[in-house]
Amino acid sequence: MESFFESAPPLKERDIISEKLKQFIQNDETNRRRVVCVTSGGTIVPLEQRCVRYIDNFSSGHRGAASTDYFVKAGYAVIFLYRRGTCQPYCSSLPDNAFLECFEFTHESNIQVRETYSEAVKRAIRDHHAAVERGVLLKLPFTTIFEYLQILQMIALTTRSLGPHAMFYLAAAVSDFYVPWESMVEHKIQSASGPLDMRLVQVPKMLTVLRKKWAPMAFFISFKLETDIKILLEKADMARKKYEMHAVVANELLTRKEEVVVVTEKEKISVHRDKSQAGSDVEKPLIELLVGRHSAYIKDSNP
Repeated sequence: MESFFESAPPLKERDIISEKLKQFIQNDETNRRRVVCVTSGGTIVPLEQRCVRYIDNFSSGHRGAASTDYFVKAGYAVIFLYRRGTCQPYCSSLPDNAFLECFEFTHESNIQVRETYSEAVKRAIRDHHAAVERGVLLKLPFTTIFEYLQILQMIALTTRSLGPHAMFYLAAAVSDFYVPWESMVEHKIQSASGPLDMRLVQVPKMLTVLRKKWAPMAFFISFKLETDIKILLEKADMARKKYEMHAVVANELLTRKEEVVVVTEKEKISVHRDKSQAGSDVEKPLIELLVGRHSAYIKDSNP
């Protein structure tokens, strides 16, 4: 992991991000509020230093964005580490192309919210601004695997002082392979050069160092996505043991919005969306479950 950071391109606005994190953590005078880092969206792997071509990871960011809403409602302060352009907190009830679909011209050439989306837009703006003004939501964007891991390290080291009151909810789809910066060509790869032959290196597994060195007392939740349900739970449990996660959320690609399974040391808990409730999602019962497990963890850590 050290070699990865040494060879990574410098993080832009590092000092600004560092100051934002310090102020966010220091916003609680009691040092007893719960802070969760929610990672969301997929990382990209640049193929050139002046990036035109890249390898992307599938993720809309919906899970992380929706979960952030429920964490704030549960009394947490949330550091939302998200991929630029992916789903945002408080926007789950808005259409995908919200800016163009939710607004319209009036006869006076002014812009107003369409009546159909009026309440949803009001609620999204109100809740978002309230969370930011109360100091319970800090949004930090990333695009590349280099940015993601550097910012995640900064978050972990800053929240380390919170001990068991910190949680990491690692819902981002992180690249498994990358091109080291020093091995990367500077300019756009030319298609006229013929077939592309490129060697990818495995991304260092940050879960181990995150769990054992950067924030050893925090409560950790990771995710395992598979397309084959037959191997999903076994792979999730293997990841839990290997990286010493407190829980792993197992989700199958086609059913991930309806059901997930929370794999812990002692049990496997199925969590379902409440189909009797219009507009319900699986994140609400999932966060309720994890908040309860975090409470027990804090209690056990402070006998």
